[in-house]
Amino acid sequence: MWKLDRRILTHFDFLTMLMIIPLIAVSGMLIGEIHPALATKHLIYVGVGAGVFVLFLLLPIRRFNWLIPFFYWLNIALLLSVELFGHSRLGAKRWIEIPFINFTLQPSELMKPAFVLMLAYLIARNPPPIEGYDLKAFAKLSFFILLPFALIVKEPDLGTATIMLLLGFGILFVAGVRWQIWVSLIAVFVVSLPLIYTQLHDYQKQRLHDFVSEKPSHQVYQSIIAIGSGGMLGKSVEEATQTQMRFLPIASSDFIFAYVVERFGFFGALLLIALYALLVLHLMGIALWSDDMYIKVVSSGIAMMIFIYMSINIAMTIGFAPVVGVPLPMFSYGGSSFVNFMVLIAIMQNLLTFRYRDLYDPRGKKSFM
Repeated sequence: MWKLDRRILTHFDFLTMLMIIPLIAVSGMLIGEIHPALATKHLIYVGVGAGVFVLFLLLPIRRFNWLIPFFYWLNIALLLSVELFGHSRLGAKRWIEIPFINFTLQPSELMKPAFVLMLAYLIARNPPPIEGYDLKAFAKLSFFILLPFALIVKEPDLGTATIMLLLGFGILFVAGVRWQIWVSLIAVFVVSLPLIYTQLHDYQKQRLHDFVSEKPSHQVYQSIIAIGSGGMLGKSVEEATQTQMRFLPIASSDFIFAYVVERFGFFGALLLIALYALLVLHLMGIALWSDDMYIKVVSSGIAMMIFIYMSINIAMTIGFAPVVGVPLPMFSYGGSSFVNFMVLIAIMQNLLTFRYRDLYDPRGKKSFM
């Protein structure tokens, strides 16, 4: 086995971790205030996420990058199996029940790391020319984006599918695609909007109707009250009655931002948004600085995921977007989203830390073993 050389730590991105740790710590405190019973489960999720982070940080990812297509297609197979063996909840078939252990698996969540890694694998094998990918190369890459999108939309899970679509094409934008292709895609999308609307499910149309109506839905209305009651500096736990008296729905997950404002006020919300913005800019800086396509794709993918999740979640809580089940990244209560982010961040740290791995092998071999 390889031995850890202290010099490897010089390439570890400590700044990213310094920005993530406050998010995890504050979210744990707030979840404990909202639902003390959930605090223990949340701590378990954090522990699992930390363990997964260490595991993926130490794996020889570059050596085994040929396994990436296998994991991508395995997750595609899991998405297909949802249609055959899936477990339905509230009209959506998104989960697979694992027999004998009373455990459910949501393949769409597992797909996210595999999806980003697959794009990194494909782009690294065929980097874009200076002028960007042409239509043929763009179409080939788009296939690997649209396939999971179509399978997740069918569940139906339009929120997750849309995020993956934005993420995939956002990564291609950073990698480089000819501008004429983007103009054509935008034009086709705008023209197709009426057709897209007709294909939505009734509950999805209702969410759009609630969004554009003069009076917001009950969830958003209670969220806006909580945000307004926080004022500039927020309230104590006892005075945060909108949450403590259970008027604010799903306060520990989807609408946790409203509780942040109720507790810490406008300045607290501004600080949280600024922390996310700094994290996104830092990760995009890594992507733009690096010539390594794996680092560029994974880092930009994480940055866009954080930005998309944060933007949709906050816009939803203040009535600027339809209500969808999108958590505040690494902040809302829930295990699958948190663990996914930890996996992706660990992979990015691995790619950064061992990008000069030959310097740390005393035998001068390109190996970790």
